[in-house]
Amino acid sequence: MTETVREAQPAADALLCEEAVRFTSELIRIDTSNRGGGDCRERPAAEYVAALLDEAGLRPRLLESAPGRANVVARIEGSEPQLPALLVHGHLDVVPAEAADWTVPPFSGEIRDGEVWGRGAIDMKDMDAMMVAVARAWARDGRRPRRDVVLAFTADEEDSAAAGSAWLAEHHRDLFEGCTEGVSESGGYTVHTAAGQRIYPVAAGERGTAWLRLTADGRAGHGSKPNASNAVTRLCAAMAAIGAHRWPLRMTPTVRAALTALAEATGTPLDPACLDDPAGTGVDDFVARLDPAAAALVAGTLRNSANPTMLQAGYKVNVIPGSATGAVDGRVLPGGEEEFTATLDRLTGPDVTWEYQHREIPLQAPVDSPVFTAMRDALLAHDLGAHVVPYSMSGGTDAKQFSRLGITGYGFSPLRLPPGFDYHGLYHGVDERVPVQGLHFGVRVLDRFLSTVG
Repeated sequence: MTETVREAQPAADALLCEEAVRFTSELIRIDTSNRGGGDCRERPAAEYVAALLDEAGLRPRLLESAPGRANVVARIEGSEPQLPALLVHGHLDVVPAEAADWTVPPFSGEIRDGEVWGRGAIDMKDMDAMMVAVARAWARDGRRPRRDVVLAFTADEEDSAAAGSAWLAEHHRDLFEGCTEGVSESGGYTVHTAAGQRIYPVAAGERGTAWLRLTADGRAGHGSKPNASNAVTRLCAAMAAIGAHRWPLRMTPTVRAALTALAEATGTPLDPACLDDPAGTGVDDFVARLDPAAAALVAGTLRNSANPTMLQAGYKVNVIPGSATGAVDGRVLPGGEEEFTATLDRLTGPDVTWEYQHREIPLQAPVDSPVFTAMRDALLAHDLGAHVVPYSMSGGTDAKQFSRLGITGYGFSPLRLPPGFDYHGLYHGVDERVPVQGLHFGVRVLDRFLSTVG
């Protein structure tokens, strides 16, 4: 059977779904654009969420790390207090949007053609809305989860997390007492293959963040004169070497599990021996044979990476500057930190120095845990015949900060998406939107998962 399970639509279920959609729309209307460097104000969205949770009797705490930079935390007591607590977190800030580029105003929250439009629709005010809707449904129905569930709505995820999850982990660790696992964004959404398979990736790992600043010093001088110590030339050579570097295969347990699961889900032959070949030829060949949508789930996590992104030097065309700077976006797999450092030292050479502008650890989580099993079961209960696969995110989330409290992080913000829906293209993209039916599916799956996980 390939049809989604169709459950009865009692009044309680209808209200759960209606609130998930309405809260998504209303949160989008609250502009929480994070321009970096502290230029963001999440407090209006935090007050909105706190009021909805307060109506459900949850006594949420609204916590400001700086004026306007607000977070919300609430705990729902479980029916089995001997079980560890579960953290469910979502960020309230969004990346900026240029209204002139959009079909609809990006902060309208308009519902058009069966979709909720606006910045944050999938990253990640939809998940925030589903979290609130589930908590309110439990309060109305007198239901409780098995575990304690801690809900956290954070500031500043789209920048450094310093005003959000990092601050909470440092200053309010008591609010997360007993939490052993956490779930948040970037997992549980539908990936359609050309052959008709429906794959739901659940994140069980993240690459670490390594944002770098490169500096080349040289001898300033007239642009018409020979200059063997040209800082721009030195920097450009280093940046070109970094951009052209072919990183070696680095097989992590999560990616190994992802490749094996994708082979089974898509019927693509995979020689297990190639997973242990450091040259990576067999793995690269396997990924090339995968359906493109499936391949995208693993292609960015087979290796460390470093991409030049910014250059800055000089002030006049006929003046050779004495220094030049550049930026590189590096991402590091678990266990790959020493390789990354040694490679950057070699590629930059003696004339260019580099340093970390922002650095965060890589993560990985077990794929045989009760939490992963409960996420898989909740998805399969609502979409018969689907395939749930673990994967590692190429980027990062607030799970990195909460890992400092000993919380193992997973990516799980479920959505049923139609074929052709460009989920990844809409992340930080123009005309971001989420299907209404996708939210209905997602909030039901989230309800089932949070209610049953033990």
